Amino acid sequence: MALGKRRREEEESQIDMTPMLDVVFIMLIFFIVTASFVNESGISVNRPPTSDQPPPDSENTNIVFRISESNELTLEGRRIDIRAVRANVERMHAEKPEAKVVISSHPKSRTEMFVMISDQAREAGVYDISLSTDE
Repeated sequence: MALGKRRREEEESQIDMTPMLDVVFIMLIFFIVTASFVNESGISVNRPPTSDQPPPDSENTNIVFRISESNELTLEGRRIDIRAVRANVERMHAEKPEAKVVISSHPKSRTEMFVMISDQAREAGVYDISLSTDE
């Protein structure tokens, strides 16, 4: 009799995990099917082909802003404030109406600087803006 009692205790102490696994797999399938995969919108950028040769005489014909690694802005070798970009672009564009704005940026500089300079240049009336990177 003790042997029969021991078998019942062993049978009662075992829990059947199959129904719980079935429920978990059904829930997993439900969440996979009902999940919405969001395609986040962003700015699409068309990159021009790269070349190793610099544009001829770009310093003399264009308005070239340089952004250093520490996000310092220079124009014609002198350091300027971001708030002075519009005035400088207006002045230089009046002297050379065919001039384009070129932003030469260090690869580790912040993108925010490029955006602020390009916004100021557009407000000054120059819409031909290029970005180049320093090595």
